[in-house]
Amino acid sequence: MTRLPYSECGDAFPAAYLESLREHIRKCRYFTVNNLNRDFVATRGFSVVFRRECIERVQAEFPFFAPYLQRALRADCNAFYLNPLQLEAGSRVDPHIDRSLRAYCKDVATPVMVSVLYIEVPVGMRGGELVLARGKKTLAKVRPSTGLLLGFDGDLTHSVDRVDSTGQRLSLVCEQYALSPDELDEVPNYRIETRARSY
Repeated sequence: MTRLPYSECGDAFPAAYLESLREHIRKCRYFTVNNLNRDFVATRGFSVVFRRECIERVQAEFPFFAPYLQRALRADCNAFYLNPLQLEAGSRVDPHIDRSLRAYCKDVATPVMVSVLYIEVPVGMRGGELVLARGKKTLAKVRPSTGLLLGFDGDLTHSVDRVDSTGQRLSLVCEQYALSPDELDEVPNYRIETRARSY
């Protein structure tokens, strides 16, 4: 039986947690115009880089991330790139393969998995679908819904179609890596990436 390169779990967290997560992310002092590369058009967010030994530090700094991290993080991974991602009318994410830790380790392999929790998806949203592909072959076009937890193979090309309606589409994304000791040495134990001018 062929293994699917992605998985979906609807209603993965209680509505009360999603509401709290949404409020805390948007009030967070790091949350502003995205620090990600030019593939992320008109998006907002910030990023947290950390190794496995710093999970407790992340949860202390961002207690609202804790339930997500406890559920989503794989035991076989040792480095992570976590980022809230908000899109609104006119936003899109162009096709790319995640290697966000390349800023620290130039030849880093792709993540083992990328996990995405959809925290808020406007009712009747037009656009904003996640497109998963391997090479030129489209494997899936996922329509986000509030509370959906998605995991996909980290070597997949993916993109987000342009959002063509009002409202804000908020997700929490985590790239999960299994690095060699030499690669891991190049990655910070814990670092926040943001374009916020003061915090």
